Amino acid sequence: MEQRQKSANWKTELQDWIKSFLMIGGLTAFVYVFIMAPYVVEGRSMETTLHDQERVIVNKAIYYLSKPQKGDIVIIHPTDDENWIKRVVAVAGDTVEAKNDQLYVNGQLVNEVYLTPNKLKASAAGVTLTHDFGPIKVPEDSVFVLGDNRNHSADSRVIGPVKLEQVVGRAEVVYWPLNQIRLPR
Repeated sequence: MEQRQKSANWKTELQDWIKSFLMIGGLTAFVYVFIMAPYVVEGRSMETTLHDQERVIVNKAIYYLSKPQKGDIVIIHPTDDENWIKRVVAVAGDTVEAKNDQLYVNGQLVNEVYLTPNKLKASAAGVTLTHDFGPIKVPEDSVFVLGDNRNHSADSRVIGPVKLEQVVGRAEVVYWPLNQIRLPR
């Protein structure tokens, strides 16, 4: 009798462990797919704001509740097998253009203080950071994105405005390397 009870207890405990692991796995998958996920920055297109091989946490849920805003650093999915990280500079209905190394949205000069280090490097090399383009009107349900390191960035200047359905989420925090933890704004 005691042997049967031990066998039943062992089976019950094993079932409890399996249920716990399945629940934890399901919850983890839900969070990863719908709420937030890690992302590895690949390349130099967002320097000096973000650096190659840094890791960021991406908030995927934010754009279920609202649309991307100017200044948001977003992960986009321009092709089936690629993810890029860029900055939103214009939203649906805006007209965006660059003239004389300055960005204009709806005819207003955009103060891009985050570009200062890159503009200084470009100027020292005798080139501009942002080549002239536009004007381009951003269609409905789209955003216009640019990399902060514009001479080394494939972005909306190449692929055109990005559909909102291609925006994966917003970069919230750099978490790796540990000595560089920060909000990428």
